[in-house]
Amino acid sequence: MAEREMRETGAALPSTDRVRVGYAGPETLLVELNRPDRLNAMSGELIDDLHAVWAALAGRTDIRAVVLTGAGRGFCAGLDLVDYDDAGLAATPQERFELQERIAALVTGMRALPQVVIAAVHGPAAGGGLALALGADVRVAGPRAVFAVSFVRIGLSGADIGVSWLLPRLVGASRAFELLLTGRTIGAEEAVRIGLAGSVVDDPRGTALEIAGEVLANSPMGVRMTKQVMWSQLEVGSMQAGIDLENRTQIMTSFTRDHGEAVTAFTERRTPRFEDR
Repeated sequence: MAEREMRETGAALPSTDRVRVGYAGPETLLVELNRPDRLNAMSGELIDDLHAVWAALAGRTDIRAVVLTGAGRGFCAGLDLVDYDDAGLAATPQERFELQERIAALVTGMRALPQVVIAAVHGPAAGGGLALALGADVRVAGPRAVFAVSFVRIGLSGADIGVSWLLPRLVGASRAFELLLTGRTIGAEEAVRIGLAGSVVDDPRGTALEIAGEVLANSPMGVRMTKQVMWSQLEVGSMQAGIDLENRTQIMTSFTRDHGEAVTAFTERRTPRFEDR
């Protein structure tokens, strides 16, 4: 959708010099971190800008997929330590804790979005940048993508911004322990091999948009419920509790008009026309 159409439909979304936001196709939004000279490291302003984007997306049903990426050669290098010191972002324990919560809430905010979030990681994703990538629903890596759990290398705990919860669930506890304790960097091929990323492709942004298109071919509520249940399953304590959750969600979606339309379209060998009803 063009910028003019966005204005006409009241679809304006927060876009700044630090976080550029724009439509990349029908029902698909491109969110680009834009501090390329700092490898898109998080300043206080960038953190606020990204929170504003998540807040604007929370109630939107006309946008169903989000591709998150970075400008220049990096995805996101984590918290900007220069900005952190020079700007006095965390002068007291209370302010430091507030900053910590603001950064961590970016990851939980992504999880709560109704949209599917696809991270197109073409370069370094370190520290908080890795947390953003892990918090996405899908990750696509470019040949020059690198992933680093770098907290422990700057004198901090390797368990930060949800990484110690997310990483073991993606790559297994043994690998997660090793990565968190050493803080070593892994390349794109290893990331795919251990399950951190889905694939290595020459054009991660283009591939992410293709995946978004595949997602959009499915019913809106079916996709939303799949994302919600999948994330909830990572916290469910037993298989039976997980199945109970699935059963209720499946029956609920079976009563939607879009389910009937999908079945009819399948039997008629045509593309379904979904209305999110």
